[in-house]
Amino acid sequence: MRSLVSLNDTPERIAMGFAVGVFLAFTPLLGLHTLLGLLAAFAFGLNRVAVLVGVFVNNPWTLVPIYGLATYVGGLLVGFPPASAIPDLEWHSIFQGRFWSDIAHEWRLLKPLLLGSSILAFLAAALSYLLVLRLIQKAKGARPRPVSEAR
Repeated sequence: MRSLVSLNDTPERIAMGFAVGVFLAFTPLLGLHTLLGLLAAFAFGLNRVAVLVGVFVNNPWTLVPIYGLATYVGGLLVGFPPASAIPDLEWHSIFQGRFWSDIAHEWRLLKPLLLGSSILAFLAAALSYLLVLRLIQKAKGARPRPVSEAR
């Protein structure tokens, strides 16, 4: 939060950048979050630091809870595949193309993840925008302004 408050930008732009980053963090595009965040920041003129701080909400410690909750939410809406339908994937080969090709063919597993991620991305982005905007406005309002801004 300190890094967001210290940015030299308007509270609205900082909050919007953070919210876009959070939105991207909840998408299942693992490995592309940072690149997509930077592209969005440049394309839409968002604060790049705020976008990256939002993107990094998804990190090794939050990855499993985010995608687990997303899959659960999506599964509630489209139904969960039966346990017998879950393929036996070789998890040690996660960095090989064959693993991702096998995952791509398992639409019944990806559908709940994609739907749940989309829902959570919109909700998390909207809530984070409101929360960060409020916190930054409060923090910047409480700090003394430099003499040049006081006029």
